[in-house]
Amino acid sequence: MKNVDESEIRKFENLASRWWDQNSEFKPLHEINPIRVSYISKVKNLAEKKVLDIGCGGGILAESLAHHGAIVTAIDLASASLAVAKLHNLESKLDIDYRQISAEDLAKKEPQTYDVITCLEMLEHVPKPASIVKSCFDLIKPGGLVFFSTINRNPKSYLFAILGAEYILNLLPKGTHEYVKFIRPSELATWCRESKLELQEQIGMGYNPLTKNYYLQDSLDVNYIAYYQRPK
Repeated sequence: MKNVDESEIRKFENLASRWWDQNSEFKPLHEINPIRVSYISKVKNLAEKKVLDIGCGGGILAESLAHHGAIVTAIDLASASLAVAKLHNLESKLDIDYRQISAEDLAKKEPQTYDVITCLEMLEHVPKPASIVKSCFDLIKPGGLVFFSTINRNPKSYLFAILGAEYILNLLPKGTHEYVKFIRPSELATWCRESKLELQEQIGMGYNPLTKNYYLQDSLDVNYIAYYQRPK
């Protein structure tokens, strides 16, 4: 069975044409993208590194990684989103290899190939996130780094990420997230430990509705980034 939720694919394919509209439903992704890429690039110099972006959507993160000098492969299962990514890349003139393939299938073809893997805002949209984590271990080189970002599961995250973001502030379309699919840091850590990935750091991300600014913070209560290393 493929590790894909067809309803999630349709959800993002229906929005595909608006990926690069910075005032669209993807505005939050555009706003947090510089913060996340800056964090990743401070942890690891991306120049000339082979980087895999899993769940690339319309290519917002993939293009930023390429601008930092990375050699980027970006994968997704939503054909409409990939079409938008490839079309936008014609304008950006960046060397990005976009592919419609699952992480599991790519892991069979290209084991231990990448220096860095990014899997941001993706694990909470698949039926078996642990399978993606295992594929990341298979795909990353010994000593390589895997970056995950997702949403914690607790009453505060429900209040902020669903009620606040989707219903009160209208930052995201209603129904973007399902609370039961949110992932506690301890759950992510368990899957990574089972796949022999070693935790290096976790950091949270906050949002100020008054200034409309995103920022990194110590609290992992809602959105958080965690990066892991495959032992050398």
